[in-house]
Amino acid sequence: MTPDSAHAFAATRKTFKTQSGKVGSFYSLPELARKYPNVNRLPVSIRIVLESVLRNCDGQKVLPAHVEALANWQPNAERVDEIPFVVTRVVLQDFTGVPLLADLAAMRSVAKQLGKSPKTIEPLVPVDLVVDHSVMVDHYGTPKALDLNMKLEFQRNHERYQFMKWGMQAFDTFGVVPPGFGIVHQVNLEYFARGVYKNPNDDSKAPVYYPDSLVGTDSHTTMINGIGVVGWGVGGIEAEAAMLGQPVYMLTPDVVGFELSGQLREGVTATDLVLYVTNILRAEKVVGKFVEFFGPGAASIPVPDRATIGNMAPEYGATMGFFPVDDKTLDYFRGTGRKDGEIERFEAYYKAQGLFGMPAPGELNFTKTVKLDLGTVTPSLAGPKRPQDRIDLGKLSTQFSELYSKPNEANGFNQPADKLHLRHPLPATGQAGEDEAPEAAPGAPAPVVEMEANRPTHAAAHIAASAPAVAASQVSIGNGDVLIAAITSCTNTSNPSVLLAAGLLAKKAVQAGLKVKPHVKTSLAPGSRIVTEYLEKAGLLPYLEKLGFYLAGYGCTTCIGNAGDLAPEINEAITRNDLVCAAVLSGNRNFEARIHPNLKANFLASPPLVVAYAIAGNVMVDLMTQPVGKGKGGKDVYLGDIWPSAKEIDENLLLAMNAKAFRQNYEKIKDEPGKLWTSIQGTTGQVYDWPKSTYIAQPPFFDGFKLQPTASDPGIQGARIMALFGDSITTDHISPAGSIKESSPAGRWLKEHGVSKADFNSYGSRRGNHEVMMRGTFANVRIKNLMIPPDANATREEGGVTLYQPGGEKMFIYDAAQKYMAAGVPTVIFGGEEYGTGSSRDWAAKGTQLLGIKAVVARSFERIHRANLVGMGVLPLQFLGSDSWESLKLKGDEKIDVVVGGELKPQMDVKLVIHRADGSAQEVKVRLRIDTPIEVDYYQHGGILPFVLRQLLAA
Repeated sequence: MTPDSAHAFAATRKTFKTQSGKVGSFYSLPELARKYPNVNRLPVSIRIVLESVLRNCDGQKVLPAHVEALANWQPNAERVDEIPFVVTRVVLQDFTGVPLLADLAAMRSVAKQLGKSPKTIEPLVPVDLVVDHSVMVDHYGTPKALDLNMKLEFQRNHERYQFMKWGMQAFDTFGVVPPGFGIVHQVNLEYFARGVYKNPNDDSKAPVYYPDSLVGTDSHTTMINGIGVVGWGVGGIEAEAAMLGQPVYMLTPDVVGFELSGQLREGVTATDLVLYVTNILRAEKVVGKFVEFFGPGAASIPVPDRATIGNMAPEYGATMGFFPVDDKTLDYFRGTGRKDGEIERFEAYYKAQGLFGMPAPGELNFTKTVKLDLGTVTPSLAGPKRPQDRIDLGKLSTQFSELYSKPNEANGFNQPADKLHLRHPLPATGQAGEDEAPEAAPGAPAPVVEMEANRPTHAAAHIAASAPAVAASQVSIGNGDVLIAAITSCTNTSNPSVLLAAGLLAKKAVQAGLKVKPHVKTSLAPGSRIVTEYLEKAGLLPYLEKLGFYLAGYGCTTCIGNAGDLAPEINEAITRNDLVCAAVLSGNRNFEARIHPNLKANFLASPPLVVAYAIAGNVMVDLMTQPVGKGKGGKDVYLGDIWPSAKEIDENLLLAMNAKAFRQNYEKIKDEPGKLWTSIQGTTGQVYDWPKSTYIAQPPFFDGFKLQPTASDPGIQGARIMALFGDSITTDHISPAGSIKESSPAGRWLKEHGVSKADFNSYGSRRGNHEVMMRGTFANVRIKNLMIPPDANATREEGGVTLYQPGGEKMFIYDAAQKYMAAGVPTVIFGGEEYGTGSSRDWAAKGTQLLGIKAVVARSFERIHRANLVGMGVLPLQFLGSDSWESLKLKGDEKIDVVVGGELKPQMDVKLVIHRADGSAQEVKVRLRIDTPIEVDYYQHGGILPFVLRQLLAA
């Protein structure tokens, strides 16, 4: 921060006083509003960004013109102003944090090679990494599941955890929360966030305080918006720049106001609400925009519900889903164990800034206002392939039945309608049965023999070990069967109301004599240890366990693709009979092949509905009209019979807000991190020595690094087309996080390097090794390259394959990329709408770059992935008007030129020249989606990492 004497807005520095008389300084927005009255009607989220710009106005990276531009924000102005936002801190999870740490380690290696001090590379803001993505649900349905899964986690990830321990001792501001404490977003909400922060270099009697703000390397960092913190997910490459002193640069955003009114009805959960919000806002096209909630409905809902809505911002496409600070925020801070002095300072600061309280309708200016009456929200799920596709609970059965035989283009499964109700026995031999029998009753699954709820301890023993008294051949599976039922992920596990509802439903179900179907893999993976504590205090955990929902781990598990495998018998039956089976999970992601490569239908639901569908066993059971199952004496039990009342939930909610329990839990991070973590011994020193490993390898992004960038023409000549993709290609499609197929390029490489199939782990866990990850790029088993012609049944081939040109030989995309690069031929990708939607996955951009792909041309881009492509030196190009690769009739055998024609400028139009196989050529204009001047610099330096490294080494 610049000294006051040099600060262009020194007059805005004022003091505030807490209730107990303590004094602090702050850069006053009300004072700034004297000069710029528009400030008083700015959305709260914009004002918090403005405070950072004002406070950090140093005349170099942050200019007075930036303050003036943001202070004069207009709701519907053209967005051309670039805002440098300096964040307070950075949070990481381990899947994204490990490659980020590898990049930092590589930077230190470069510094040493160039004779510079390795300590030049040092985070300038606090960085916290939470290990939450590595635990897999290998063991389940047993009291030992947590212990067994954690032991497996440490065996698999030993090299990664050693590397993290090196990072903890090498970097002064880098901390790690070990496995087993919870999910990064819940730890962030319950522990990291302190409300306001003090300038660490200010030792005066009235030091400067400022609001919490952050970026995180998980797209769901936006959960923190629920407590009034401005923060969002970025790629690790952008987070590295932020932690190394670069502002987060962005175009001044639109802000969509979301007015909430009314109250939720009895039986409607926060999950139902967030699925409504997601569906509404995705239709409003809020990609790249802030969404700010306000109104009496927003004021009425508690912080956990707000956090649930904020969490899903990536699913509705927004940069943030922001709730201002009010009395409910203070209540949450008290209930989660923050100190009285912190809370007092938090309240005093926000009131002094005029930022306290939920705005009423008409109080602030928004780009657009969207409204929702909470009383209109109904029980819902979302799926089967996208989180924004909300389905009323009562319509799921018919919706699934219709989608079963609809074509892929209509979001369907393209299966013959007459196969919908066929079932397939699972013989004990492990061979899927040939015999097929129709269901007993149309529209509902056939009865199967019940087994005990305390089922298998390991996926491979799913049938045989579950109930020796019952022959495995008596179990059958069919379309619509729920094979995974998981209470998982950050969306809901921060929300005690829905978790207590799940426990209460389980209690009523057990008392009614209901059991979970034997083919269902059940798991409970809370977002923090506090969850199991209040479920135990409420006496509800034993009932969840009775239904098979034993604690499997504290981590993302199923939602990130770590559901673990299904039984071999089940996998074989699915693939042999091309079954469309389902997962029901309380998560936020259900993209194709993310949950399990063999499960084609994945539905997001509230925790109590997860339990209900585990009992029902099939998504074609209409829970609004049909029994959930048969209870004692063969009596039909309906959902209404076991659904908990709001009164029952409220009576238990007090158990979830125990300040002492929160404090004791998080004190253990330092005092009792666990024997498994303590036993890990990492290497020491300021520079990493890069031991041989299939998990961690020195990344190639700085190979041949020079202190000055090499000037190059941004245009592309004679590029071949690597793939033609449709709409909604996700970062999961581009760079999967889950299991590694043995026959894939990545699987072959691991086997060649002595890794057995059992030790493959996941793509997510191997993100520290570029050799695995570049082979995994475009390797999702469900991705469809539309360059490959459909078969006789109009079905598209799935998997990461392409046609190598000239000649049209079919091969893996990785193998084709190697051939193209060896021949010196650049390549491009074509996509449709929402290219790169989903997780903030660096490797979706890093892998694209390492495969020699120079540009991606699409109808539209998701925010984070577009920035990541620029950050890796790949051109994002956007079609104009109604143009698309389909309208241009591309087949995949064309050659492509990109002609920039002059100096590179943000959002300029450039020329795409298509050279067809018949010798004809066609020109079309496309928009260069390098959006800001700083991104031009990043691209010209070959990416954001070389740019930042050159700045640090030159300083």
